[in-house]
Amino acid sequence: MSEPATANIGVQFKHRGLGYFTNLVGANNYFSAYQDGLEQLPEPTAHWDIVTDFGTVRVYRFGTDGRTPLVLLPGRQAATPLWRANLPTLMALRTVYTIDLLGEPGYSVQQRPITTDAEQASWLDQVLKALELPKVHLLGLSIGGWTAINYGLHYPDRIASMTLLDPAMSFAPVSLKMILVSLGSVFPWLPQSLRHRLLSWMSGGARSSDELPEGRLISLGMSEFTLRLPTPRPFSEQQLRALDVPVLAVIAGRSIIQNPQRALQTANTTLPQGTVEFWPEASHALNGEYPELIARQTAQLIARVDSA
Repeated sequence: MSEPATANIGVQFKHRGLGYFTNLVGANNYFSAYQDGLEQLPEPTAHWDIVTDFGTVRVYRFGTDGRTPLVLLPGRQAATPLWRANLPTLMALRTVYTIDLLGEPGYSVQQRPITTDAEQASWLDQVLKALELPKVHLLGLSIGGWTAINYGLHYPDRIASMTLLDPAMSFAPVSLKMILVSLGSVFPWLPQSLRHRLLSWMSGGARSSDELPEGRLISLGMSEFTLRLPTPRPFSEQQLRALDVPVLAVIAGRSIIQNPQRALQTANTTLPQGTVEFWPEASHALNGEYPELIARQTAQLIARVDSA
């Protein structure tokens, strides 16, 4: 799979309010890492580039189970290869769709500015409608968790359940530590070794970026791609209380993106149909640390929905 001809490359896209790769070399390095990561995943049964009002969205399908599927939403600066550790266990539950978030690095290509929460939900709804999926089980990590909640607030009737893995900007504000990591990791002059140390700090001491294909992908996304998305706003308690769908929310005890105890308290006191779990030894990279446990807990949530 080659670099998409429509990828946004060059600073001219900044003035149009679109995410972009800084230059062709950086884009080629990123897509090379993407391909390396993709080759370590199970073979997709199909993939699409779906046209929406805000750009073209890359979607992969893994499996052909006819039941309500799982749809995976990755974290910031990530894409489908992020799910290397999770796909084998989640595919055992039912068909899985993975989406490269619009406006982030990946094979999705932003073609119109996204300026509101409603627009963030709209492009995702257009994708699910194009896939003819009337209802889905959403699973989101980090900013993917925020994306899932935001979608559920705008289109609750299309959600069967929601699994949120240490969702960012959802139950607590982003921490100062995370702000420092985000700022430090994107400076183009930053040595790659120091960028790896920042990513390792964010991941609770996980292995250096290049040792894992998804780590290399995120590192290159940070250094080679410029986001032009609005900063997500934390949800109010009133909004979270309106999220009347079955939710499994996992708060990572070693996460640096937020105050885990504050996030835990907010999730426990707001979600009408929420099951909230605190995993004290988990870092923000919990999808790679606990793939079997995530699949097991997600399976229990889906079973409760099916039985109801």
